[in-house]
Amino acid sequence: MSDAVVERVTRMVAPLVADLKLDLYDLEYRGGVLRITVDTPPGSTGGVDLDTIALLTRMIGRDFDHDDPMPGHYTLEVTSPGLERTLRVPAHWQREIGKTVNVRLRDVAAGDRRVQGTLIAATDTEATIRLDDAPAGAELAERVIPYAQVDRAKTVFVWGAAPKPGKGPSAKKSGAKPGAKQGAATAGATRPAATEPSTPTTSDPSERAGSRKEAQEAS
Repeated sequence: MSDAVVERVTRMVAPLVADLKLDLYDLEYRGGVLRITVDTPPGSTGGVDLDTIALLTRMIGRDFDHDDPMPGHYTLEVTSPGLERTLRVPAHWQREIGKTVNVRLRDVAAGDRRVQGTLIAATDTEATIRLDDAPAGAELAERVIPYAQVDRAKTVFVWGAAPKPGKGPSAKKSGAKPGAKQGAATAGATRPAATEPSTPTTSDPSERAGSRKEAQEAS
């Protein structure tokens, strides 16, 4: 997808996303699928629910039907990032500061190819990570990684402490909204219509006659 098409899609989609008080997290075209990822603003509790994703999908589809920014055939998919988020652009890194991240580097002359730790800083060109695997008793090691060296990176979901015996998880204590979905919510632009099975009917005259005879004998 060319830069011109990306800019045009972004100009059309961004106002719709903002109308629903969401952020445009990512926009990617791969394998014939235009994937638009949206998220709640940083610091929000809970994620984007499926009803909101479905509404946004209809809004985008309506505008694309009027003025399609994409050439050729494609599938529109609107989704939320989910628990573990891919970090592709500087803005992704900058909004995930304080989170645990796992980074796979490109060809490295020396050192580990995989790095995991806490993301403590992110600029437009590089990220600083406090490493998890520092030797016991040593000072916490930090590593500065230019984005140009990153092959793939994502946040790592860390489960909280187990609840005490007899204490179940509480949405109020955890800050999660009741009913909020914690995984990714996804909706496509088109969905097959559900069909209900038809009720079988008797069309053979002999079967209908047999049914009447059985009813008469029973009476």
